[in-house]
Formats: sequence, structure tokens, C-alpha cells
Amino acid sequence: MPGSRQLVLTVDQSGRGDHRRIQDAIDAAPANGSAGSVVIRIKAGVYREKVVVDKPCITLVGTSASSTVITWNESWVAAESPTVSVLAPDFIAKRLTFQNTFGTSGPAVAMRVAGDRAAFYGCTFLSFQDTLLDDMGRHYYRGCYIQGGTDFVFGNAKALFDKCHLHSTSLGGGAFTAHMRSCESEDTGFCFVGCKLTGLGVGTSILGRPRGPYSRVVFALSYMSSTVRPEGWDDWISDPAKQRTPFYGQYQCYGEGSKTDGRVAWSHDLSQAEAAPFITKVWVGGQDWLR
Repeated sequence: MPGSRQLVLTVDQSGRGDHRRIQDAIDAAPANGSAGSVVIRIKAGVYREKVVVDKPCITLVGTSASSTVITWNESWVAAESPTVSVLAPDFIAKRLTFQNTFGTSGPAVAMRVAGDRAAFYGCTFLSFQDTLLDDMGRHYYRGCYIQGGTDFVFGNAKALFDKCHLHSTSLGGGAFTAHMRSCESEDTGFCFVGCKLTGLGVGTSILGRPRGPYSRVVFALSYMSSTVRPEGWDDWISDPAKQRTPFYGQYQCYGEGSKTDGRVAWSHDLSQAEAAPFITKVWVGGQDWLR
């Protein structure tokens, strides 16, 4: 916004900044900021705290994703369970790790994104089940690393993952995605463009399964290692009804796990024209709000 002033706050556990805790810095920010109005610079360290971003136009900037870590240890039992929850619009995160160390015994969300127009650059997301709850709104991820065992990118948002690395830690039965979308009129879905999919073993993970009956996921121009099972997709606990309504597509992917001849019959090998709406920032309306 022309004429607006940017507020910069520093978080440093050593006490040499404006705040020692990230949440304290967010709490100190104005309740109704303008675009890009609050930048919170976070010095290197492991911040053991639960963070809620409930104000618009907040930017969190870490020193590096490897050295600036926000971590918590809690299973997903309530809306307040994630390590970090973004509830307000116009959020940006750069060079940060979001982690939930609960382990493999159940869902544990490292990041919940429920605000519109959120962008993540060079960030890392770590947990096992349900790592990244891409819940609602339009979101953009660029150069991020996302790790989990099953359903580790899930929710009902509309998101573009640009040159991201998804790593499965499943030893069998894992799924990279579990998109929701309960009806055809919902304009939501996940698209992965120029991404990399790896894992711990051969044939240990599928690309996705429908958490909602109209689940929509597309992988384009992406590398798929042998971790990806030949069938690619699953109908969620052998529910044939969920074979008719999801939209699962693949376009010009490569690598051992990208072969389409073994894919389930109800997935799509997309043409260039079919893939075109999914593979640019226009997919999330980014031409209007990404900055």
C-alpha cells in the first residue's frame, strides 16, 4: 500500500532482539496491517512453542530452514494442535522449518494453513502422518521440503507446489497426498509442478487418495522415484464409489515411479491442453497477490 510503513520486529532467544518468542512478536503486531506491513525476523535457534498467526499481512523470515526451527510435540486432537497455525490472510514464510515430533503413532500436524493468500519460500515441513494441513484458501509453495509417512499433504485448499521436494518416510502403505474436496463445485485442489518425489524404499507410497469424494491432485513435469507404486492412486479403503469422482492427473513426469502404464484406470494421463490450467501461478490467482 503506497505510503504504508513497514514494521520490522526481531525474535532472538538470546534476548538481543525485540522478543524472545515468536508468538510474542505476532501478538505485538497491529491487528489490521496493510500488505507487507509486519516483518518478523527470526534469529537461528530451535523455538519450542506453538504459534498462531491470527493477524493479516505477517511475514516470518528465518535465518535458514536448517537453523531456524519451530517445533512442538502433539497429536492432532483439536484445531489448536498444530505446531503452527496460519488463520489470517496475506501470510509469507521464508527459510523456516515447521516440525511436529509426535512420531508415528498417529496424526500430528506441523503446519495448518487456513488463511487465504499464503506463500512459503524455502521452508521445511516435518512430521509423519498429516504433516501439512493445507486447509483452506489459496496457497503457493516454492522450493520447499515436505516430509512424512502418509497423507502428509492434505486438506481442502487450492495450492500450487512449485519445485518442491516431497519425501516419504513410509515403509509401506504410505500416501503423499490426501486432498479433500467434497463436491464438484468447490474450486480446490493440489498441483505439483517441477517437484521431486522420493522415499525410503521401492513401491512404498502412492501419489494420493481421496479424503473427499471429489479430491483433485495433479503432478506435472515432476521427478518420481521408484518409491511411487505403479498404480499411483488408491480409492481410500477400497471404496469403488470414490473411483468415479476424484480427478487425479499426471503430465510429462519422469523417473522410475512416473510410468503411467500401470496406473489405476480412473486416473488421467494429461495432454498439454488439459494440464495447462494447473501448471502456472494463475491456478491460485497468484498473478494478483504473489509479491
